[in-house]
Amino acid sequence: MIPPAFEYARAGSVAEAIELLGREDSKVLAGGHSLIPLLRLRFARPSLLVDIGRLEDLRYVREEGDRIAIGALSRHHDLALDPVLAQYCPLIGSVAGQVGDPQVRHRGTIGGSVAHGDPASDLGTILLTFDADFVAQGPDGVRTIPGTEFFTGPFETALGHQELLTELRVPKVDGGVYLKHVRRAQDWATVAVAAARVDGSVRIGLTGMGPTPLRARAAEQALADGASAEEAAARAAEGADPPSDVSGSAEYRAHLAQVLTRQALERL
Repeated sequence: MIPPAFEYARAGSVAEAIELLGREDSKVLAGGHSLIPLLRLRFARPSLLVDIGRLEDLRYVREEGDRIAIGALSRHHDLALDPVLAQYCPLIGSVAGQVGDPQVRHRGTIGGSVAHGDPASDLGTILLTFDADFVAQGPDGVRTIPGTEFFTGPFETALGHQELLTELRVPKVDGGVYLKHVRRAQDWATVAVAAARVDGSVRIGLTGMGPTPLRARAAEQALADGASAEEAAARAAEGADPPSDVSGSAEYRAHLAQVLTRQALERL
């Protein structure tokens, strides 16, 4: 399908982008790999596209104390090869290197991916598992959104309409595991599980198990109480709300979550 007509504006700065987003029916264009399919299918019908793809000051990875700051326009390909992530948070680079195909990785951005709010997003689950901070800038200034509050529903986030996601801040995490089940290569995950040690405790994140990325809180608590990997994994789907669709039933997804959680914990 062909998208309906829209105006196009290329922002030269974050401040200009925020000003342009003041129009009620505007949309941000970063890498475009989430938005353009929606435009073609007319699921999104903005009258103005605000292109922020050339804001190079939002494309970086740097060490800041005990955390790593990632510019929201950092492309998946660059994250996969970044030496700072390889040393201090290798799971993000590893997962970014598995997103889509080479064309997607060379254009898609981490900020665009998570701001899209897809519950099947790999990087969204990783950031939630790490308790990342999401830095947004809008007409009222800069604010930091905790990872546990960022995803609010399917394709919905805590970002205001006139706010721009500018940075992600993640703790230094040595290692970590991300396992996902897909029907075909490069598909979205039917179910995926992240496991990592963060601040002395094991965190477990779930992809495809509800309307947003989720933490497997019951399994995490079981581990903290001394449960084995098998015992904790049996509780991985507690509190989740997996969908039933062409990729699998809710019961099938719950079973996959348990299997992948056990495998991830054993590898961790």
